[in-house]
Amino acid sequence: MQLSLDQATGLCRMAALGAGANEEAAQSLAASIVAAEAEGLSTVGLSHFIDYLEALEAGRIDGKAEPVITRPALAIYLSDARGGLAHTGFDRTIDGLAKAARLFGVAIFSQKNAYTCGALGYFTGRLAAQGLVSFAATNGPAVLAGSGSVKPVYCTNPMSFAAPAADGAPLVIDQSSSATAFVNIRKAAEDGKKIPEGWALDVSGNPTTDPAAAMKGAMLAFGGQRGANIALMVEVLAAGLSGANWSLDAPWFTDGPDSPGTGLFVLAVEPKLLDPDFEKRMEDQLDRLRRRYGVHVPGRARAEAAEKAAARGITAPKAVVQRISEFAARYSS
Repeated sequence: MQLSLDQATGLCRMAALGAGANEEAAQSLAASIVAAEAEGLSTVGLSHFIDYLEALEAGRIDGKAEPVITRPALAIYLSDARGGLAHTGFDRTIDGLAKAARLFGVAIFSQKNAYTCGALGYFTGRLAAQGLVSFAATNGPAVLAGSGSVKPVYCTNPMSFAAPAADGAPLVIDQSSSATAFVNIRKAAEDGKKIPEGWALDVSGNPTTDPAAAMKGAMLAFGGQRGANIALMVEVLAAGLSGANWSLDAPWFTDGPDSPGTGLFVLAVEPKLLDPDFEKRMEDQLDRLRRRYGVHVPGRARAEAAEKAAARGITAPKAVVQRISEFAARYSS
């Protein structure tokens, strides 16, 4: 089905309200979901939005939670999401975070007790749009084996890095510590397709290409031990510093009544204090890498897809739109 971005945002907002979110949470969530879909990230777009709606309905997300935000130092914002969305506290803080980064050179946002945050590049990309370099890390329920382990001890533990470039799309890197994202394995299971070797282990610790077996076993880190070490680093930044649940202690995000209570770490840096010409130099370097050496520059395709979606709208599976519409109808009635 074809939807304009305004139509998709309105539908998602009404669906979130119908599932039990308040107005602020509904707007925050709808904006993030439609941004992901517009950028071509369908696995964390409208289809993933249904996970949020069902979590709101079941109480895994407190749709009326009021995040508690404190500032223990002038360049540090701490947020307790109190079982709500990851987006609400960040949305309330982003302008102050950017202002602090410009004043002090760096600023940190650290959050605990939130539902999983979806596309992590949504957070860093918005800071890059304000001229800041940013890095983010988040965790969730354990699905990823650690170094030397065959049992899940970490989430896919994604990280994102973004940097502005003058007169062009920002660099936006958004990737998991695992060989692939969990939603890709779940989609393969739904579609009845096999997954590549090296993505996962079954429950007995054996390599598997069966996505259903992988979901009962453990995912594998990219690059073996090095990727597992990065997953641990992300775990410390996201959960250790914030006081959020370690991945081993986080309830599952699609079952039960409890929030996974995940953490989110965002670092913002003002590059102009280090090099006033940073954005121009970034533009020139990214252009050289792309044109002369054929390097794929992350973020460019997302920006182009978003531009096309703004003009032409997005296309979503009819079943997905219908399921979202069921929740929206509750608010309308």
